[in-house]
Amino acid sequence: MRRCIWSLVGLTVAATSLGAQGLRDKISELFIFTAGKDPLFLGGTAHPSNPATIQLHANHFIPSARAENGSLISFIGNAISGNVANIPVSATSGGSTFRFEGGVPVRTSTSPGPVFAERAQTLGRGRVFVGANVNRLHFETLRGVSLKDIEMTFTHENVTGPVCDSIVGASCTPYGVPTLENDVIAVRLALDLNMTVTSFFLSFGLLDRVDIGVVLPIVSTSLTGTSDAQIRPFGGTTAAHFWGGTPSNPQLSTSRLVQGSATGIGDIAARVKVTVTESERTAFSILGDLRFPTGSENDLLGSGHLAARGLGILSAKFRDFAPHANVGFLFRSGDLQNNAVLATVGFDHLMAPWATMAVDLASEFEVGDSKLRLPGTVTYDAPFRRTVEPTNIPTERDDQINASFGFKFVTGSGVTLVANTLWPLNRGGLRPNVLWTAGLEYNF
Repeated sequence: MRRCIWSLVGLTVAATSLGAQGLRDKISELFIFTAGKDPLFLGGTAHPSNPATIQLHANHFIPSARAENGSLISFIGNAISGNVANIPVSATSGGSTFRFEGGVPVRTSTSPGPVFAERAQTLGRGRVFVGANVNRLHFETLRGVSLKDIEMTFTHENVTGPVCDSIVGASCTPYGVPTLENDVIAVRLALDLNMTVTSFFLSFGLLDRVDIGVVLPIVSTSLTGTSDAQIRPFGGTTAAHFWGGTPSNPQLSTSRLVQGSATGIGDIAARVKVTVTESERTAFSILGDLRFPTGSENDLLGSGHLAARGLGILSAKFRDFAPHANVGFLFRSGDLQNNAVLATVGFDHLMAPWATMAVDLASEFEVGDSKLRLPGTVTYDAPFRRTVEPTNIPTERDDQINASFGFKFVTGSGVTLVANTLWPLNRGGLRPNVLWTAGLEYNF
């Protein structure tokens, strides 16, 4: 059995590493419309048959020439990879929990507990909680903008210097001189991003008041993306920027399709929970967990950075009704990922000896302004003062508020069936319309 498990893990790792190109690279490819060239490189403009004065314009939109265009492209990849590791995992102490008084086990829970939120009770010395769940989601929006309708406007480099001045016969310092600097590339993106996370988890009652646990996620991500690019000349009879053709008969529109998928180990988590105080009706615990960057960031299987979470957990019992509250802090080590304040309130209610309803309101509030920055409004000085917005994605914080609603059903064999839905109540960050969860739990 042990050999089979390690063989499965090895095959999973191998499957992750076989792809020569990551899914993040696929996203970047959506902006490469000339094979083998930089994003936004104008292959038609650069063609050797064109005059040298036309060829000079081929690089004026690429990220190395216009940094704002590069930051707009990288925003998409960073926003997606920074959110794929936010999928919640099972609570640490499900099923029945106990404490020992004079060597006799005393049950401390009335139900199998919440699905994703934490309750304060620990399992009890020597007890084990194991299970697996499958989370399925289709990402729909990025900061409230449909992933099928992302608009991006790339602007021309502001070319300055004596050579430009001599050609134009005036100073090129004002943005918009020469007039062709007013040309833009309008791109419309449509992204279809799906993810399935299968998590295997185990918790062990190390002491009466101490639980330790581990979570192993297997992540499968698929991406299909299309981009439609249109060059919008500002004026003039001869085109200076085009994808193909000639200055007198230019190709001003083009498109790109990319597809890819990856499967492998996600970010493994290690957890410990300690009960601080417990009475007949209430209990208070603290929980700490670490998520290690074991999932491939480039394949959108993990965050690529260490994350640490600390929670204070307060639980109460009123017959069959058990409310709980979790408050804590999430530290993320990534340069483009914000730390966050965590707050969850909810309850689990034993409706029948075999059925429990679990309801939670879970929130995550970023500390400070979002580190995922979009380029600002572009202002042209000539031939008249005007502005262009680089994208329809808003500049805002990526706070998240979710409502969780689910059930646990205890079977005759002692296995607990889990069914849950997670509904976003706001549109910060990368979000699905709903996250579906199905799972199995067992403790002994």
